[in-house]
Amino acid sequence: MNINLEEKFAAQYHKKADAIYFTPGRVNLIGEHIDYNGGLVMPCAITLGTWLAIAPNNENKFRFKSLNFEMETTVESNVLNGKDGSHWTNYPIGVINEMIKDGKEITGLDFLFYGNIPIGSGLSSSASIEIATAYALNSYFNLGYDRLDLVKIAKRVENDFIGLNSGIMDQFAVTFGEKNKAIVLDCETLKYKMVDIDLGNYVLAIINTNKPRELADSKYNERVAECQTALKLLNEEITLHYLCELNAEKFALHSHLITDETILNRATHVVKENDRVHLAAKALNGGNLEEFGRLMYASHESLRTLYEVSGKELDTVVDFCTSYDHVIGARMTGAGFGGCAIALLEKGYEEDFAKHLTDYYVANIGYPAAIYISEIGNGPIKL
Repeated sequence: MNINLEEKFAAQYHKKADAIYFTPGRVNLIGEHIDYNGGLVMPCAITLGTWLAIAPNNENKFRFKSLNFEMETTVESNVLNGKDGSHWTNYPIGVINEMIKDGKEITGLDFLFYGNIPIGSGLSSSASIEIATAYALNSYFNLGYDRLDLVKIAKRVENDFIGLNSGIMDQFAVTFGEKNKAIVLDCETLKYKMVDIDLGNYVLAIINTNKPRELADSKYNERVAECQTALKLLNEEITLHYLCELNAEKFALHSHLITDETILNRATHVVKENDRVHLAAKALNGGNLEEFGRLMYASHESLRTLYEVSGKELDTVVDFCTSYDHVIGARMTGAGFGGCAIALLEKGYEEDFAKHLTDYYVANIGYPAAIYISEIGNGPIKL
């Protein structure tokens, strides 16, 4: 953190902060657009995230301020039952609302948030804010929730309070993240295992395309429908609940049922991407970072050509990475159509990479991308 949050809190509220907490953002390393097809995802926590300072007040009010947004809100503790437009304060208000509905007693607090996750980039700034709030309240008031409880509370905030039909991966990843580990997560059952990642002489470069992700929601729904069509066609011959119940070999035996080329492409990506998650876990367990990088490139190529969710900006980033000698793997991460790509970059080349990627990206797109260097970090902590 490049600011002194204690000083900022004192300047905002004219008193000392009583506690400070940190919650990370996340990236999905591999396993894209298969969570809604019964597949596995492989997210990890990153060292970018959200800091939260709190202190009690005697006015039975909740005051929300952020160093990232001008918008601030004060809410009476007994009127937390509705959201306020589309403001960022809905995320912490929603968390408090869920906990009070659970019968928890939470008294007046002053909040000051600060985050260094780029907003709207697909690195889960909203999940980070939600879990920062939930973790802080659980710790400060000793509410007795375990980590999975906090994940489920944050998902309810997204689905019921905010009104977004999102999955559970983001909240799970920022809560269960561990330093130098990835999470192999089944989003349906919430069964998971941790996989060691020894990046060795490499770091995780996160490249924000700076393109607004305005297409993501509509195209996301379109892809879900296309996958359901593929599933229905396959079920004429076999019984499946999800496409990812098939591996590539079994899929090849029945793919003749799908005669539409677009639908076949979508299903092919889903099945092979799920296989890649298994192969990626095996590569990481064996310390084979080069193989993991190869799988990242293969994932992106599939998302580009078969699933068609990348776009010119993300492809430009990955195309540059394939030609840069000190990157061993890169891919888009998240829903696509903008947002971020990730790359495994050799240490010592951070500035050179940023300079040459910026030149290439500006020449092809017309404006710069933003580049962040991260390690694989821990979940929420009290500082």
